[in-house]
Amino acid sequence: MRITVIGTGYLGVTHAACMAELGFEVMGLDVDTEKVASLQAGRVPFYEPGLEELLAKQLAAGRLSFTADYEELAAWAGPGAAHFVCVGTPQQKGEYAADLSYVDSAFDSLARAVAGQGGHALLIGKSTVPVGTAGRLAARIAELAPQAELAWNPEFLREGFAVQDTLHPDRLVIGVRSAAAERRLREIYAQLLAAEVPLVVTDFPTSELVKVSANSFLAVKISFINAMAEVCEAAGADVMQLAEALSYDPRIGGRYLVPGLGFGGGCLPKDIRAFMARAGELGVDQALAFLKEVDAINMRRRARTVDLAREQCDGSLLGKRVAVWGAAFKPNSDDIRDSPALNVAASIHLQGAQVTVYDPKATDNARKMYPTLTYADSALEAAHQADVILHLTEWQEFRDLDPAVVAGHVRDPRVIDSRNALDAARWREAGWTYRALGRP
Repeated sequence: MRITVIGTGYLGVTHAACMAELGFEVMGLDVDTEKVASLQAGRVPFYEPGLEELLAKQLAAGRLSFTADYEELAAWAGPGAAHFVCVGTPQQKGEYAADLSYVDSAFDSLARAVAGQGGHALLIGKSTVPVGTAGRLAARIAELAPQAELAWNPEFLREGFAVQDTLHPDRLVIGVRSAAAERRLREIYAQLLAAEVPLVVTDFPTSELVKVSANSFLAVKISFINAMAEVCEAAGADVMQLAEALSYDPRIGGRYLVPGLGFGGGCLPKDIRAFMARAGELGVDQALAFLKEVDAINMRRRARTVDLAREQCDGSLLGKRVAVWGAAFKPNSDDIRDSPALNVAASIHLQGAQVTVYDPKATDNARKMYPTLTYADSALEAAHQADVILHLTEWQEFRDLDPAVVAGHVRDPRVIDSRNALDAARWREAGWTYRALGRP
C-alpha cells in the first residue's frame, strides 16, 4: 500500500518517516519547495531526537520521497491510496480561534488531485481542529471527489519523543463513517494493533475532541500545581514536597504535576484557546470558562519569574547582567513557539538588563526571533559576570553542571530555578542563593 502525507512540519515529517519505517512506500508533500528540497536531501528543518537518522534511513531504502506537486503525488499514489493530512492549525491573529485556512486548502487541493485517479481513496485528517471541522470537510470532499472518503485520526505526539510516540503509541483513535474506512485504517496500523496498542473507533466529533480534551486536561494539571505554587509562596510552604505528597495518590499521579514556568509551544496554548472559542460558537462557553483561568495561571508564572529576577537584583534590573539558560519551550526540542523562557528573557531585557541566552539546540531559532538579545555558545559563556542566572528550560546539560565551577564565572552566585529541576541542596552548598517558584 502506498501512503502520502500532506504537510511536512513537525507532525508530517515524523508521520511520513515512521510510516516508511513500518514498511510502506510514502511520499510527503509540502508547498514550500525549499523545505521539500531539504527533506529530499535528508535534512530535517527542526530538531527532534532520532528523526533525522530515521529520515536518512528511509530515503536510502527508497521507501520515502517528497514533492511539491499534488498531481505528481496523486499519480504516484495511484487509485484507492491513503492520504494523511498533517498541516498546521495556528491561532488566528488577534483571536482565540484556530486558523483553518491551511487545512481547507490542503483538503481542497488533495481532493481535486485524487478525483481523476479512481478507486476508493481515503483522506485522513491528523491535524488538531475544532469539533465540527471533519463533517464540513467531508461534505466538501464529496463535491470534489465523490469516490473519496474522509476519516479522522488525531495525533498524540510529544515533542522530544515524537518517533517513539508514533511507532509505539499509547492508543490509536479513528473517526470513521463507514466499515470500509475502518478496515483500511486497521490495515495501515496492523503492526501496531498486533502489538496490542488500544484502538478506539468512534465518530467524527468525538475523534476531533480527543486531542484537544487531552491537551486541556494536561494544561489544567500543570496550572493546578502552579496555582498551588502561588499559595505555597504566600504561606511559606514547599510546592515540590506538596507535589510529591500528591503524586502518591493513584487518582492523581505525578506526571505533569511539576511546578515551574508553565507550558508553551505550538500546541497547548493555542489548542485550549481554540477550544474555548469553539465552545462559544456552540453556545456552551460556560463549560470551558475554567480554561481561561488555566491560561491566566500559566502566564502569571512568567511574570512571577521576572519579579523574582528583579528581587534578586536588589529591586531593579537596569544595567544588570542576566544569564538565561534555555530558549526552547521544552527540552529535547528547538521549538521556540510561545516559549516561556524567551518571553521571560525579552521581558527582563525590556526592563534594562543585559540578557545573554544559551540553549543546546534552540539558540539559532531564538536569535532569528529575538535579535536584540545576546547569545552564547555555552552555559558558562552565558553566565560570565552575571548578576543572576535564570534556569528556564530543563535540559539535562544544565542539571549536570557543577555549581562550584559555575560560581567561578559569575559576578554574584544567584540562581533562579524556574523549572524546579536543579538540585537545590547542591547549589546552596556551593554558596549559591537559590530561589525557585513555589519554594521557600
